[in-house]
Amino acid sequence: MNVFKFAIAGSGNISNTYCQAISKIPGAGISGIISRSGKRPPDADKSIPVVNDLDAVPGDYDAVIVAVPNGLHHVWALKAAEAGKHVLTEKPLDISRKAMDEMIAACKKNNVKLGVCYQYRSNPDIMIIKELLEQKKLGRVIAADYSIYCWRDQAYYDSAAYRGGYAIDGGGPFIQQACHQIDLYAWFFGKPCKVASMLGTFMHEMEGEDHGVAILKHADGMIGTISASTCAWPGFEPELKIITDKGSLVLTNTAISAWNIKGLDNPSVNNGKHVHSGAGNALVEETSGHESIVLDFIEAVRQDRPPMVSGEDARTATEIVLDIYANNQY
Repeated sequence: MNVFKFAIAGSGNISNTYCQAISKIPGAGISGIISRSGKRPPDADKSIPVVNDLDAVPGDYDAVIVAVPNGLHHVWALKAAEAGKHVLTEKPLDISRKAMDEMIAACKKNNVKLGVCYQYRSNPDIMIIKELLEQKKLGRVIAADYSIYCWRDQAYYDSAAYRGGYAIDGGGPFIQQACHQIDLYAWFFGKPCKVASMLGTFMHEMEGEDHGVAILKHADGMIGTISASTCAWPGFEPELKIITDKGSLVLTNTAISAWNIKGLDNPSVNNGKHVHSGAGNALVEETSGHESIVLDFIEAVRQDRPPMVSGEDARTATEIVLDIYANNQY
């Protein structure tokens, strides 16, 4: 089988993660890395050319991995789609409804796949909970409370002018650090019908929030809460508590850590294994989740099926964040 080739747009930390992940996938390779600064990710093979734009990537390739700041995802997705290349973008899909609409429409128009790297969905315990919820085996969900308490120092926000701002990052921890968990929340429970929030900036010099909480009401009556922070030193693993009329369970990062559902044995197969949560730092050192997403994306292209997380799927997480920002009552 031919090698599936990617071009990577971006050369920062997350680009390095993709270089590591692709190097571990048989039959996958990188044709070029697009870097306006000329920077090479430290783990990128020295034979991979670093170029300054998409049309400068040498040779043929199948897809573009978009690994640039949040608010620029649509720029590179549109370039790739117009060039007839499939698109796999880092989370979130983008930071505005208009940008997300443009990305989805461009990929449909040019008949290319659009996937998003929400890799937590590939974790076994996560998939088990999703299946049990779909089968209604957990009973009626009364409440779901997600806490995403991360730590970032001021140096993190000072490291790039866009960090923590609305124009490029899209805001603070709700759109950045917590969007993985908000994607899982949306995947499990759907989009709420009513949102109220209180968000503030307490410890950092930044435009967006650094701590806040949202209350979400769903059409079936379920009440959810999502708390997100970059003030919580030294950083804590994200935790989801689900309360139902049959009991309760706790998901710590990506593993079931407590199980009290009447009539059901604990189905966890993770044995406490976690993917990188980003709780204490932004550097991704464990790449299995990215490997799963990349491998699935390759198979989706070859089998002509939707990727694990499509653009339409990923849109919901950003829409929830936008509703949280729009309804801030602090």
